[in-house]
Amino acid sequence: MPFRGRGRHAVTPQHRGRYPGFDVLDHVDAWDDVTAGVVLGRLAQPGSLAFFTPEEAGIAAPLLDLLLAQDSEPRVPVLALIDARLAAGETDGWHYDDLPQDPQAWRDTLRFLGEEGFSRLRSDEQAAAIQTVQDLSVQDQTWHGLSADHVWSLWTRYACTAFYSHPWAWNEIGFPGPAYPRGYLNRGVDSREHWEVADHGTEDSDVDPVPFADRVERARHAK
Repeated sequence: MPFRGRGRHAVTPQHRGRYPGFDVLDHVDAWDDVTAGVVLGRLAQPGSLAFFTPEEAGIAAPLLDLLLAQDSEPRVPVLALIDARLAAGETDGWHYDDLPQDPQAWRDTLRFLGEEGFSRLRSDEQAAAIQTVQDLSVQDQTWHGLSADHVWSLWTRYACTAFYSHPWAWNEIGFPGPAYPRGYLNRGVDSREHWEVADHGTEDSDVDPVPFADRVERARHAK
C-alpha cells in the first residue's frame, strides 16, 4: 500500500497499545474516497509550518509532548496538525470571553511560556512549569492575567483533538475508523463488529482508568 511503508504495520504512538497487530489502515477499502483521502492525508510527513513561528514551535513542541506523554518515537505529529488547523482558521467555533480568539490565544500563551524561559529548561523543569498551570486551573487562579483553567482547556483541547484524529492513535485504542458508509450494528458492552478486535491488555485491562486517574490526582494534590 503506498500510504504505509515497509515495517509500518500497526504503528502506535511510542509502540504502546493494547491491540497488538490491529491496524485501522487495513480497513481503508471500506471507507468512501473522500473519507479515505482525509484520513490518509494525516499520515503525510509534516512539512513547513504555516502558522507557528520557529520560536513558537520551539515552545509548542515540548509543551505538546508533555501534555500527551509523547516521549519517544513514533510520535503523532500533533504540532503540525494543530498548525494546519490554525493556519486554515479551523477553530472550535467558540472561545472563552476572557481569552482572545484561539489563534491569538495560542500565540499569547506560548509567548508567556517563552518569557518564563520554557525552551531553555530541562524536560523535568518544563513539566513542572506546565504542572503549575494545571494546579492554578484547579484552584481557579490566573496565569499571566488569564484564567489558568481556560488556558489549560485551550492547550489540552487542541492537543487531544489532534492526537486522536491520527490513525496511529486509533491503532492504540482499537478504534476501527469511520463508520460511514459501513456503519455499526452490534451495540453494547463487548458487542463487537466482525472487524473489531478484543482488548489484549494485561490482567488489569478491565480496570476502569478514570477512577485510577482520580486517585492519582488526589494523591498528588495531597502532597
